[in-house]
Amino acid sequence: MPVSGSIRKIGFIGLGIMGKPMSKNLLKAGFEVVVLGRNKSVLDELAAAGAKSAASPKAVAEQSQVVITMLPNSPQVWEVVLGKNGVVEGAAKKSVVIDMSSIAPSVSREISKELAKKDVEMLDAPVSGGQPKAIDGTLSVMVGGKREVFDTCYEVLSAMASSVVLTGDIGAGNITKLANQIIVAINIAAMSEALVLASKAGVEPSLVYQAIRGGLAGSTVLDAKAPLIMDRKFNPGFRINLHLKDLANVLETSHQLGVPLPLTSAVMEMFLALKTKGFGDSDHGSLVRYYENLAEVEVKR
Repeated sequence: MPVSGSIRKIGFIGLGIMGKPMSKNLLKAGFEVVVLGRNKSVLDELAAAGAKSAASPKAVAEQSQVVITMLPNSPQVWEVVLGKNGVVEGAAKKSVVIDMSSIAPSVSREISKELAKKDVEMLDAPVSGGQPKAIDGTLSVMVGGKREVFDTCYEVLSAMASSVVLTGDIGAGNITKLANQIIVAINIAAMSEALVLASKAGVEPSLVYQAIRGGLAGSTVLDAKAPLIMDRKFNPGFRINLHLKDLANVLETSHQLGVPLPLTSAVMEMFLALKTKGFGDSDHGSLVRYYENLAEVEVKR
């Protein structure tokens, strides 16, 4: 089903903590959505909201002008798009695959080359904002691909996001996402160090937060994570396991390019230590526990 004029038929593969609310926002925007996921209760929930379901990625593609994937990592995207009964087997010429997963940029480029052999277009379009922004449709989307394909799909992406920016050719979206994940990880680490220091010194961390948030140290990360840390709420908006995966992609890419990233490497080891202790499915804000354990103090109101 090639893209021509206005896009109305969307396929969505991957209905996890991010994919489910993103697909709901497409339905709310009036798109016809065909979904594929593993969780029957989620499929039932989306069916009640107006979605159809399909039995395979190929079947999703056969019913869609644009197929969106939102999957854990590079191997899953490769398999869903290019594997047996994959998207490529059902996609029409001039249709579009938008991979909104966070994967290695080199894999995005390889998948795009394979799709091009079947005259299928691709954008890599990872997101930032976590589950809350996926729910309210205010994600930030970083896109790589051809300008004309981006322009055609802009309305689709805008149904899930408040910021949609084309950052370059295919792979540039994931390079931008890797940069984003570096900044978020190091911000969380810096915030954790600061609040643990204040707590150990006997200064109320909530007052420290209020004092610094309006100055140069203020950030979206600080506002999103400091209150949750002080309330000891570590249920995942974004899991440590997923941030570890992203930082592994960061370091793989940096090694390919010859770019040393000492701070990123250090934070990745901290996340890995927490995963080893059983906190892999906790929110990445629980990085504070690493510092709390060293200082023998807890950051709380």
